[in-house]
Amino acid sequence: MLHLRFSQRALRFSFSARTSRGTLAEHMAWYLHLTDYAQPGVEGLGEAAPLAGLSPDYGPGFATSITDLCHRFNAGALAAFTAADAPAFVGSGLPALTFALETAALDLARGGRHQLYSNAFSRGEAALPINGLVWMGDAAFMREQIQQKLAAGYSCLKLKIGGLDFATELGLLAEIRAVAPPERLTLRVDANGAFAPAEALGKLTQLAAFHLHSIEQPIAAGQPAELAALCRVSPIAIALDEELIGMTDPAQQAALLDAVRPAYIVLKPTLLGGHAATRHWIALAEARGIGWWITSALESNVGLNAVAQLTGEYDVRGFAQGLGTGQLYHNNLAAPLHISNGMLRYAPTEAWEAPE
Repeated sequence: MLHLRFSQRALRFSFSARTSRGTLAEHMAWYLHLTDYAQPGVEGLGEAAPLAGLSPDYGPGFATSITDLCHRFNAGALAAFTAADAPAFVGSGLPALTFALETAALDLARGGRHQLYSNAFSRGEAALPINGLVWMGDAAFMREQIQQKLAAGYSCLKLKIGGLDFATELGLLAEIRAVAPPERLTLRVDANGAFAPAEALGKLTQLAAFHLHSIEQPIAAGQPAELAALCRVSPIAIALDEELIGMTDPAQQAALLDAVRPAYIVLKPTLLGGHAATRHWIALAEARGIGWWITSALESNVGLNAVAQLTGEYDVRGFAQGLGTGQLYHNNLAAPLHISNGMLRYAPTEAWEAPE
């Protein structure tokens, strides 16, 4: 018989993590522990870490949701459970919890060794290219991060913009391009919906001078007509991010991509509803010739590992993913995830720290 319980950990940022939705000092991670009485000592582990201001399941009611999930699961006296069963069992509106239960089921099925899939990344045979993330802050703080990332050997940087005055942000981009031309460094920016529709095209035209790879969510989510019009004329490839969150109906998902026709979509499994939901978005995008990349959403190393191993199911060689968040916290769980020269590696023979 299977048994499900949870634990939690307050993750503390090693700096003031400024976002377009405020500054974060702490992020609560909840862990699902799935065991089978027939396999003593084996545990599947999954993480639910909903984000304030973004996750549909974030809020004071989440503790009740995870408690109720464990109660329902254990009351069912289940002899078998797979990752494919998780979305229906959790129900709608709880994407982070679905992601956690899927991950725990995948982990248990493969012996509780944190190897959720059998692919070159999870076996430690190949690395995943990642972008270096430059957080919002004052110009000096952002400049320091940029210099560190370039020194660390990243070939792709992603800058959060919209937090400073626009002229200052243009100046930072100019500084980067002065030392790292497009053939050496790929530049992405993420506006997190900071531009008003009426000003967006003008700002995109100025940003285009820096030969950017893409811009994520230039205008706020929930304006599909305006976004579609912008995608048609933008001099920079537009990627959808927040626009995808909370959209779970397959017909609506397809209709969004057909109407907006973005160049890319950015996929965060914690926010979209897990492994299967992310795979579905990828299938929709690829059927329409739309590019994509996967990114973590400030999870601890448990969630990051799950997102990275899911990414490893696809051929992403030469295309940076957003998986560089494992070094954000003072008290992250120690895990065999290593970053070197802009590449993320997993060492399956190294030990993990338990959440408790």
